[in-house]
Amino acid sequence: MSKKWAKYFAIPLMVAMLIAGCSNGNKNDKASPSASAPASGTASVSPAPEGKPATWIADRKIKGLIFMGTDDYTEDMNPEIKAKIKEQTGIDYEIEIMKAEHSIDGLIAGLAAGDLPDFVAFYLNNSGRPEMPVVLKAAREGMFTDLTPFLKNTKIFSKYLQEDFLPLDTRYGVMFRPEFNGSSYFVHMNINRQAGYDTNKYVGGPYIRKDIAEALKIDPSTIKTSEQVYELAQKIKAGNFKDSNGKDVVPIGPGYWGANGREDWEMLFTDLMWGKQDQRINMTNDGQILHEAETEYAMKKVGFFQKMLKEKLISAEMFTMDESRTSEGAINGTWGIIANTHNYQDYNQDLHYLPLGPLDGIKGPYKMEVSFKSGYSAWAIPSTTKNPEDVVKFADYLASREGKMLWKYGLEGRDYTLGQDGNPVPKQEVIDLLANDPNEAKKLGFKGVNNSWGDILGGTDTDSMADFGEMEYGDKLKTDATRGQLAIDYWHYDDRRKEAVITDTYTPISFLGEFDRSTELKAALDNYNDSLIRSYYTKSTDEAKKILDSALKQLKAAGLDDYLKLITEKNKDPKTPIGFRVY
Repeated sequence: MSKKWAKYFAIPLMVAMLIAGCSNGNKNDKASPSASAPASGTASVSPAPEGKPATWIADRKIKGLIFMGTDDYTEDMNPEIKAKIKEQTGIDYEIEIMKAEHSIDGLIAGLAAGDLPDFVAFYLNNSGRPEMPVVLKAAREGMFTDLTPFLKNTKIFSKYLQEDFLPLDTRYGVMFRPEFNGSSYFVHMNINRQAGYDTNKYVGGPYIRKDIAEALKIDPSTIKTSEQVYELAQKIKAGNFKDSNGKDVVPIGPGYWGANGREDWEMLFTDLMWGKQDQRINMTNDGQILHEAETEYAMKKVGFFQKMLKEKLISAEMFTMDESRTSEGAINGTWGIIANTHNYQDYNQDLHYLPLGPLDGIKGPYKMEVSFKSGYSAWAIPSTTKNPEDVVKFADYLASREGKMLWKYGLEGRDYTLGQDGNPVPKQEVIDLLANDPNEAKKLGFKGVNNSWGDILGGTDTDSMADFGEMEYGDKLKTDATRGQLAIDYWHYDDRRKEAVITDTYTPISFLGEFDRSTELKAALDNYNDSLIRSYYTKSTDEAKKILDSALKQLKAAGLDDYLKLITEKNKDPKTPIGFRVY
């Protein structure tokens, strides 16, 4: 998935008007699980009509409107794939992506306009996403269908009704909220079948050019602190290194996916980060919960960035450069250090960029953190949809192994064969086409060739190794040098994974929706983020401090202290623990 959409989008005035006055009605509700979620039960699936396959649903069209980015999802479907879906289910499936500069703007406009299709889908990593109050308001106003009765009669999604299948935030914060008394209006997606399951061995963060590290006789794994990063950047600048075009190397460049206001640079200075990235609320060692603006870390970051900027050790366009230029700089070797990338990027499968660190945090040495389970995106069915159970059944088909085989691997015979173990083996000509002409390969219409329409309704109950014998598409045909394994081994991923901290928590801003001044506080939080970036570029630390003091004053006026008291109480409830930094 592209990382640019992982950022919390700023909520514009239109959003503020929409969610003004919202509260989730929970108010420290300590209802028992039976009051906040339906009892689990055995799925009872109706038999298919005579002469139809067991996967048959209905002879009808299902259309979805997708409020997510075209870089993450694809509305173009292969005709042969569509025909197979029709043959198996009777469903003529169609999706349309609502294009907007920010996906949340499209969501707001679409819900306000009404006239919605059979289902809608939207980003929702967790209940702290800005989309949550928007869709909650729509649900409270009767715009969405209660899905619980239909989930009970499915094979896959009935697992959501089991006591321990969903993470806490998905269960109590997104789907089976106490205020809904067992009803559910959204289905949270991308839930792993197993707790703490690795969908891949992800080695993300800053990477340094291998030839530069070798020339400087630097072991990248020994770089642990921001001061060491600074000294390393100085050495890179003094080394007069060149990129593939003969131009001077920039010691530290933006993240691979483009700036767009992202603070990827913080991945390089984790010992200066108060909270998790984009979550600027953390707990002190003595149990006090504070916002970064109330700590010394804001000005520490300002001083560090200004020093780096003054000495031309970091790109001046760290927060503005678009993806085409940042990725081009990574491919051409323009950045001595890339602020943020990962081991599955095609350009670095030979590992000519090496992982840096991992870097320490404010509490000490790096610790890997793994979610018990976590979600990504959600879908809902408008109350105007006829026979909504057909949509749920169709989602259940796509989430089954048979459905996933279709949207992940394509068509048997055309795109893959079956191995002796019954698992799909991609055809070599498809792998070659993907490598040589990715745009043409994408037309084949399945996720393995980067056509991701199936994830929207079917991407959940994930256990690719159990279902298909490989973690990622085509792994069984790849060498270690073509599936990110070189970085996995270099970074000692498996050893770190054994010591990982497994968490099942809410984000610090998950409860904005029930805070009585949520609109004002959200605006103040966004203003602080903007003010922080502006302060980096001031002429002096004194000027920067004035900007940040003003931002803190706005936070206080918007009720920051009361919100921190609210989440302090939430953190005491075993159903609503807050996730803070583990290192």
